[in-house]
Amino acid sequence: MNHGTALLWKRRALSSLSATRRGLPKEKMTENGVMSRAKVLTIDTINPTVKKVEYAVRGPIVQRAVELERELSQGMKKPFAEVIKANIGDAHAMGQQPITFFRQVLALCSYPELLSDNTFPEDAKSRACRILQSCGGHSMGSYSASQGIDSVRKDVARYIERRDGGVPCDPDDIYLTTGASDGIVTMLKLLVSGEGATRTGVMISIPQYPLYSAALAELGAVQINYYLNEDKCWSMDIPELQRALDEAREYCNPRALCIINPGNPTGQVQSRECIEDVIRFAAKERLFLMADEVYQDNVYADGCQFHSFKKVLFEMGPEYSETVELASFHSTSKCYMGECGFRGGYMEIINMDNEVKAQLTKLVSVRLCPPVPGQALMDLVVNPPQPGEPSYDSFIKERTATLSALAEKAKLTEQVLNTVQGISCNPVQGAMYSFPRITIPEKAVKEATEQGQQPDMFYCMKMLEETGICLVPGSGFGQKDGTYHFRMTILPPTDKLKILLDKVKEFHQKFTQQYS
Repeated sequence: MNHGTALLWKRRALSSLSATRRGLPKEKMTENGVMSRAKVLTIDTINPTVKKVEYAVRGPIVQRAVELERELSQGMKKPFAEVIKANIGDAHAMGQQPITFFRQVLALCSYPELLSDNTFPEDAKSRACRILQSCGGHSMGSYSASQGIDSVRKDVARYIERRDGGVPCDPDDIYLTTGASDGIVTMLKLLVSGEGATRTGVMISIPQYPLYSAALAELGAVQINYYLNEDKCWSMDIPELQRALDEAREYCNPRALCIINPGNPTGQVQSRECIEDVIRFAAKERLFLMADEVYQDNVYADGCQFHSFKKVLFEMGPEYSETVELASFHSTSKCYMGECGFRGGYMEIINMDNEVKAQLTKLVSVRLCPPVPGQALMDLVVNPPQPGEPSYDSFIKERTATLSALAEKAKLTEQVLNTVQGISCNPVQGAMYSFPRITIPEKAVKEATEQGQQPDMFYCMKMLEETGICLVPGSGFGQKDGTYHFRMTILPPTDKLKILLDKVKEFHQKFTQQYS
């Protein structure tokens, strides 16, 4: 058979195959008799890992809350006048005021003509000029280097050295990121490899921030759950880490251990002793450490203190400081700043192999650069007004007021929730959330199951429909079987937070009575 005849037979064979078998979209007949080709992209043909991604913080509860807001604006009658979104750590949306100095500098960077305006303090102007001089064309609208603006990375390195009592920091180990989330996902991309029993496993705390489970699902990695000890204020237990690791090694290759400190959603602050134990565990088991430290300024409880993993690592001596691989993350979105929308952040890498570091730099270059306004804001966070500068006193006053208010609201939340029979709330030692345990009557559990819902989702949805309060069910973060929780932010203004807590208290009592 010559080449032309073989080609003809191949074409005939292909034409005899159905469109489905050839991977082509099916054609459908519309009502007016016109053939319509089916969509190329359908729920059956999208990347299957995308369908496994879940993100409870913006899940069905929040979608319903948005619908309720729209219905209220259209004049529909509800048992409440407004929807209170206590589901997410969006500080400014909750009424927290931005730091004046930060916004002044960003305004000057965005519109340099304002540099001639005498209403702006001189330290804000000098800071803006320094940032603009580091930008291409002296414009914040230009791209930066993929790793971030050089002068900002140097400022971040100096900040880390001050924070950690002089432990050296190389600016070349700093990568500016689009919020902390971008850095976390980037590191997970580097870590995930293998197939089947060699597929990368990543240890994450339960309860956890859903970014981790969502990213691992999208990357097709194996999620290894280790449970925080609720009875000991959500502390980490080494025996529990060992249990989770040993079990996981039966079906995957555990390579990384993620820690959130201070904790989200649980609000705990890990002790130095605990951090040392975790570092020893990671060294013994050859695990890459990922330390999510975005709430490092949010520490409220007496006797609690933030210890960075890097500082503790280096103070443990060369046996650990020269061998344990670590990536730590920070952000402009939390702490006293609350500047979520600017998407500023950084990650620092420790003891990374030089060839891997080159691959990391290549990987971040694909997204060109983090948002330059976010980089500028990160620079202000790590290099705020100094004593003697015009803006120093007002900066300290605003920063102190914000953190003090959060500490008061953390205590208030714990106290009020613990007055409710059937609700138990651990001390909110840090971060921005409470994660109380709730008792759900068996009758309600049964009804939820019949409706195909998790019991705490059923509980939170009912609360939303009856009170307008939007919380996130604990099942969205993970929890021990048979326990139920919800996450509630402490960010609303004190007067609104008191109203919110009273409504939660009233609802829980009514709910319990209804289903008893």
